[in-house]
Amino acid sequence: MIVRFGYVAMSTVIGEASPSKTMTFKTFSGLADREAAVRRLEWIAGQNLHNTLRLLRHNVGHDIRVFRFSSKLIPLATHEALADWNPYEALAEPFALLGEYVRKHGLRVSFHPDHFTILSTPRPEVLRSSLRDMNHHMAMLDAMGLNGQAKINIHVGGAYGDKPSAAARFRENITALPEPTKQRLTFENDDKTFNAPETLELCEALGIPMVLDIHHQAVNNVGEDLLELWPRIQATWATPYAQADSPSDQSLAPKIHASSPKSASDPRAHADHVLVGPLLEFLRGIASHTAQVDVMLEAKLKDSALFMLMEDLQKFGGDGVDILDGASVLIHP
Repeated sequence: MIVRFGYVAMSTVIGEASPSKTMTFKTFSGLADREAAVRRLEWIAGQNLHNTLRLLRHNVGHDIRVFRFSSKLIPLATHEALADWNPYEALAEPFALLGEYVRKHGLRVSFHPDHFTILSTPRPEVLRSSLRDMNHHMAMLDAMGLNGQAKINIHVGGAYGDKPSAAARFRENITALPEPTKQRLTFENDDKTFNAPETLELCEALGIPMVLDIHHQAVNNVGEDLLELWPRIQATWATPYAQADSPSDQSLAPKIHASSPKSASDPRAHADHVLVGPLLEFLRGIASHTAQVDVMLEAKLKDSALFMLMEDLQKFGGDGVDILDGASVLIHP
């Protein structure tokens, strides 16, 4: 089984390359010239997009083909007071450059909106805000010219004291989304509310691929055996929504998230690095019936954690692990 590793949004190796520089609305509204304030937002966003391209070049130089974009590329993009602003048009060139680079190098990229994007909510105003944020992420991917293989990963959301009702609302709200949006989605199990079996049931019902987070599953489970659950999770990546823009496109390899607990007293928080043992145990368990899996590392030290994990995996050479390049390995069952 081929395993490719990626990391989230920012580098701890490349200096001065933040893709998440921002401006608060207080600062924006304090500027007397609104047009100049908007141009300032566009300049900051342009810097974020430029730094994102720098990170992608860094990634390609180290064989890293899996990457999650920052959701904070454009400051204040979804603020109601800026509803008349079209940042995607103003930033068309840097977005196009990003998309061109992604396509040229065959990178697998995604977004993961923050925890305020909740489609299980019973509150109409929260749903409206969540849909606005979803549309913003869609617009960024469209501005890059990327097809449906570039995904937007979300959690199911809160239970609000009645998990079956929350799941029903989530299913109803997802069903009502436009087809291009549903084509972009993946669902992930979380660490407190909707566990892996519950998330999988929604994925199967809606035809949406599931991103398994093995850390979340470890702290929020009902005693399920992940290796028994895996074939069903893998099957969600063979549905039409796992493809790109036409039935002729190949399905994506399954994707998982991996991280390690920060401490015994804070098991849900992410550690700086990823412990090789538990991850390798899971990967070996699925290797006999999975051709490829992509692993997003959610460690605090980002690409540094990836490089350290590769060093740890290299120590297992000759023990069923072959190093393929700087960010991928071959796992033997």
